[in-house]
Amino acid sequence: MFDVGETLLDDSREWGAWADWIGVPRHTFSAVLGAVTAEGRDNAETFQYFRPGFDVAHERRLREEAGRGEHISDEDLYADARPALAALREQGMWIGIAGNQTPLVAELLRAMHLPVDQIATSGEWGVAKPAAPFFENVIAMASTAPNKTLYVGDHRDNDIVPAKAAGLRTALIRRGPWGYLWANDPAMVESADWIIDSLAELPELLANAR
Repeated sequence: MFDVGETLLDDSREWGAWADWIGVPRHTFSAVLGAVTAEGRDNAETFQYFRPGFDVAHERRLREEAGRGEHISDEDLYADARPALAALREQGMWIGIAGNQTPLVAELLRAMHLPVDQIATSGEWGVAKPAAPFFENVIAMASTAPNKTLYVGDHRDNDIVPAKAAGLRTALIRRGPWGYLWANDPAMVESADWIIDSLAELPELLANAR
């Protein structure tokens, strides 16, 4: 089971779109996002520095109405994503995607015809990571024992620690700001079964783990 942002998708375009939407230089927005990240706070708090009281859900609707909404294409996929998913499918593994995204992102991902069995997002489920019910849905979606399911993600607090607490096996991918920042964090090291630098490592890693 795969997280979405900074696991399968490079979020650079979407964060850049948000910076443009609120009229802030992309470098400035990125720097503040980095500071918020380093303090272990929610990404959404970044907007409050530029527009106190900023309502992300409302502004997302305004972006959609303005024709500047969420957009995903193959160019947003990390280069190793599609080949790794295909290789895992060839090994006979069930593959799912579940992350903290909107229902629209789920539709966009499905339209990409990725080599996966099922896709879901927090917006569809009505519950987001790191809440335990999100991972209960992950387990139900995979239809197998938690310790037979691997959750792959980049985020300590949203992915690895809560997935491990739910009984899942976990793999941290060291990329994106969160993956790099927390790769050696004690809580991450304790909760991650594996720490990888590329999704291309997974087929061999999981074949040897069986």
